[in-house]
Amino acid sequence: MNTVKRRWVPYFFLSPYLIFYFAFGFIPILFSLYISLTNWDGISGKTFVGFDNYKFLFNPDSYFFKSVGNTMLFVALTLPLQIIIGLGIATLLYSKWVKWKAFFQLINFLPYIVTPVAVGLMFNLLFDWQAGFVNKLLLQLGLIDEGIYWLGDPFYARMVIVLMLSWKGFGYTMIFYLAGLANIPKDLNEAAEVDGATFLQTFWSITLPLLKPVTLFIVITGIIGGLQLLEEPMLLLGGAGMGSSTAVIGGPDRCCLTTVWNMYDTAYGSTTRYGLGAAIAYGLCLIIAVFSFLGARFQRGEQG
Repeated sequence: MNTVKRRWVPYFFLSPYLIFYFAFGFIPILFSLYISLTNWDGISGKTFVGFDNYKFLFNPDSYFFKSVGNTMLFVALTLPLQIIIGLGIATLLYSKWVKWKAFFQLINFLPYIVTPVAVGLMFNLLFDWQAGFVNKLLLQLGLIDEGIYWLGDPFYARMVIVLMLSWKGFGYTMIFYLAGLANIPKDLNEAAEVDGATFLQTFWSITLPLLKPVTLFIVITGIIGGLQLLEEPMLLLGGAGMGSSTAVIGGPDRCCLTTVWNMYDTAYGSTTRYGLGAAIAYGLCLIIAVFSFLGARFQRGEQG
């Protein structure tokens, strides 16, 4: 086999992936970019409007910046809780005092692999103001006199979503922290114990600094993943025919409208504005790209 043929061998084996990527990835990306420059309802002809859709994102009626603010709020409130809970459970499971570690790791990781649809519907049932378990429990304990409309109040609705996302995501951080703890040399902790350091001193001076790369990775992926939040709040506030479902998209005063939910409702909801929906998607893509770039730069700076 000559040199020219050898050069083409890798591309031959990569060709199935490349063909599928161009057909179902690259070409749709270019098509959606073109759609974002048009006014199209999916049925009638496309009307080229240039950057009007992108200009409309700055209009309050687009709810773009409101949805971005809601999404960033959820990330800012949820990610620290996931890190703290995940690190605490990982530290406890990695210690020598806990038995059946594999069983407890599985139990704590199960919420993360539950489908978002199931999570949203489950919390919808728990916090339903008419027949929800939470209200019934609080009434039985005498802590409240009447059921709280959890998903009808902006503050309560946001707190329920933060609780839901924290419960679902802490298993993800736990797994990474367990892997990070396993890579810390045990000699360091043993030397600290010999020198008379307490558990807290060892944790703050040795464990946390050595887990910094893991924490940085979790923060970066958590922000990127959080910006794509959709199914959980949609199913939670959309309900399953329950009394807690809300008529307004995004909950009361659109307090829980995420960016992807806004894009989905704009493109496939009652208005069916594919062009504006595509513009929202590219606006979100730009925000994610900025955070990815900053995260990569910061990570390289830490490694350097």
